[in-house]
This record gives sequence, C-alpha cells and structure tokens, in this order.
Amino acid sequence: MTLVVGVDSSTQSCKVVIRDLDTGAVVRTGRASHPDGTSVDPERWWDALQTALAEAGGLADVAAISVGGQQHGMVALDAAGAVVRDALLWNDTRSAGAAASLIEEFGADALAERTGLVPVASFTSTKLRWLRDAEPENAARVAAVALPHDWLTWRLRGYGPEGESPLGPVLEELTTDRSDVSGTGYWNPATGEYDRDLLVAALGHDAVVPRVLGPGERAGSVHGLECVVGPGAGDNAAAALGLGATVGDVVVSLGTSGTVFAVTEQGFRDATGIVAGFASASGEHLPLVCTLNASRVLDAFARVLAVGYDELGTLALEAEPGAGGLTLVPYFEGERTPNLPDATATLSGMTLANTSRANMARAAIEGMLAAQAVGLEAILSAGVVAKRALLVGGSAQNAAVQAIAAQVFDVPVEVPEPGEYVAAGAAVQAAWALTGSRPEWPLAVVASPAKDTRPEIMAAYAVAAGAYLS
Repeated sequence: MTLVVGVDSSTQSCKVVIRDLDTGAVVRTGRASHPDGTSVDPERWWDALQTALAEAGGLADVAAISVGGQQHGMVALDAAGAVVRDALLWNDTRSAGAAASLIEEFGADALAERTGLVPVASFTSTKLRWLRDAEPENAARVAAVALPHDWLTWRLRGYGPEGESPLGPVLEELTTDRSDVSGTGYWNPATGEYDRDLLVAALGHDAVVPRVLGPGERAGSVHGLECVVGPGAGDNAAAALGLGATVGDVVVSLGTSGTVFAVTEQGFRDATGIVAGFASASGEHLPLVCTLNASRVLDAFARVLAVGYDELGTLALEAEPGAGGLTLVPYFEGERTPNLPDATATLSGMTLANTSRANMARAAIEGMLAAQAVGLEAILSAGVVAKRALLVGGSAQNAAVQAIAAQVFDVPVEVPEPGEYVAAGAAVQAAWALTGSRPEWPLAVVASPAKDTRPEIMAAYAVAAGAYLS
C-alpha cells in the first residue's frame, strides 16, 4: 500500500490525515493544537506539525506529503532565516487602516485589476504595510515574506533558521502555490507574476518571495527521507480539492465564519471587494466570499432557547418557511460581507402572534443561510453557472440546516459526509505530485435535499439587511 499525507495547519490546530493512494481511504490520523490569538510564533506551528505527524505514525512509510494552511498569515524572515516577529494571522484586524491606505494610494479598480483583490485587513499586503508603519525597525530586517504553508513546507524540506535547521536559511528555496499567493495582494493571477511595485509599496522595500508552483508540481522532498513534498495550498482551495470540486461546483462552508467559493474557468475581478478573486489549487480560479457569522449564530440561539443543536433543528422544522415573519440579520460580530465591522445583529418583524420558540429557531437558521446566499448571489452575478452547492462544516450535518438550505439557495444542495477536507485536499496534492495525475477519490454524500426554493425568505432578508446600508 502506497501512503500519502495531507496536512491542515489551521488557525486552531494541525490535522494530519494519511491516505491510501489508490482508494483515498483514511489509514491513520494525528492532531495537535495551536495557540490562541491572532498573532502567533510560527515555531508553534512547526511543533504542532511534528506532534501531529508523530501521533499519526510518522513519515517513514509515506511516499508524499503536502501542507494546506490558513491563508494570508504574514511570516516575515530575516537574512538568517529567523522569524522577525510573531506572524499576524488572517483574523488580525490591526491592519484595517493599512488596507484603507493602500486603496487610497492605488484605487480599488486598479488593485482589483492587478491582483484580483481589493485589500481588507485579512490580506498579507495590509499586514506588511502595518509592519512598515508600526514597526519600522522590524520591517527593515525583513529579507523574505512567506505564508504559513510556505514556511512549513520549507521547514519540512530541511531549511530554516541558521544553526537550527539541517540545510540552513536558503530563502530562495521558499515555495508556494497559486491558491495561497493569490491572497497576498501582490500577485497577479492573470499573469502569474508577482507585482513587485505593490510589494514594495506595502513593505517599504523589495524582499524574497516564494517560487510559485503549479498544480501537482514537486517542492522537493522531506529532509532525510524519500518522501515527495507537494506544493501545498490555502485552506479553501485545499478543501475544494478534497471535495473533488470542479467547474460548476459551489462550496458553502459553515464554520465559525462562513465562506462561499466556486471553481471557475475565468478569473474574477470585483472592485467592490465583496468577492475575492483567488486562484484554485487545480489550475482554475476560486472566487470567494467570506462572512464573519455562521455557526456561531446557531450557538447563540441554542443558548437563548436552552436547547442543543438537534433540538434547535427540530424546533425550526416545526415553523413554516419565513419563520412567521421573523427575520434575523446575523451580524453578531460585525460583518465582512457586506463590510460593516461595527454592525450588530437584529431580529425584526416580531409580533405577539409570531414570537415563538419555533419561529425564533427557524429565523436563526434562515438568517445564517441567507447571509451565505448573499455571497453566492455575488459570485453568480458575474455569470458563473452553478450546478450544485456542496454544504460543509459542522452545522451542515443538522437536518434542519440541510432542509432550509434547499429553500434558501436557488441551487441543488448536496451534503458530503463529515471530514477533514483541507487535509484531504492536501493529500490529493501529495498524490498528484507523486504520480503526476490528480487522483479521483470518491466523495460520499450523506444528504441531497430536494430543491425547494422559497423566494420569500431572501426577499424578506434583503429588506431587513438593506436597512444597514440605507
């Protein structure tokens, strides 16, 4: 049996999944936690990766490995390969002002044309600008800029800080892939080249940046082992690979935050900044919309109604579509799509007749899904054709979420079985790098609710959400 490894180095933890090359069957797994916070020493990721690999039985019998990781994080290295400061993660918002400055200097239209993105605090370019302005001495030390999965791939291959790694700080050996580099804000997905002027504008000077690998290209091998290292990927692009998503597929991921992304043949440029024009890990494009509020919406209502997730779903299915006139706009933590960082949630349309536990439960689920549907509509508005929506994340396994999704989305819904799809996609990359061909592992679907679109749900949501923009 030939084994390949996929790694998901996420915000919260590192997951390792070892799969059989021929069937995709999971053979072994491992996991280790990451520190809390939005600013983290990358060495903690390296420690977690080694712990998770050891728990999964190590790499001695493994033929290939690839690393999927959280996007956008700024890993700044000095000439000796040492980390200049803790990495700022995607969810660190201290660079919001820097994003506004870059937009003011270059213009939203020009930045969307050059990079497929309009900067927000998540993106790497804004974090580099923050570093330039807030910590100029640290910025001056930066010799190379990498992303979390780039840095872990480099370390696996034996490179790293001077005196602490077998092969030393060869910065030119840093590698990345199209999906992750497309979220930096200084790479052009149309040309496949770095936009050095934007990099310099962000950091204040030029720096080494990782070589961009194509789908299935090898980064090298694990130091000391005959184990191929694949190109790695950003987390959403890796998840798309793990789901076997192809052109026409839309993925709706219901985690702590929500993401909606589609695999498309053409690139996406949105000067409004609602849709980020990322690249996929398989050679296509991956336009993506992110919301701050997803599964935590259900957590809040389950707490208020003093029920668990299952009972919340049971209550919701007792109510009619439209929740008797109750409409939730779920901006509990502010919102990114639309860009309303200081907004709060509202539950509107309440009367003595319709204020019931069932209607409140249904309004919670409808509101959470309607917020994702806004992102789906933004992607489809550019002419993207969706043949199905793959609903993933913990909340996707709730029967009420599945049924209501078929009523909110105007696209057929399928729910894959629960799984570590970022790690699965990284394993696909490992197999691809090993054999030269993308594997076609089966995807188990556990629910396919019949399409039952109820336009009145989105119509009511549009009115309620529109009040925030008036």
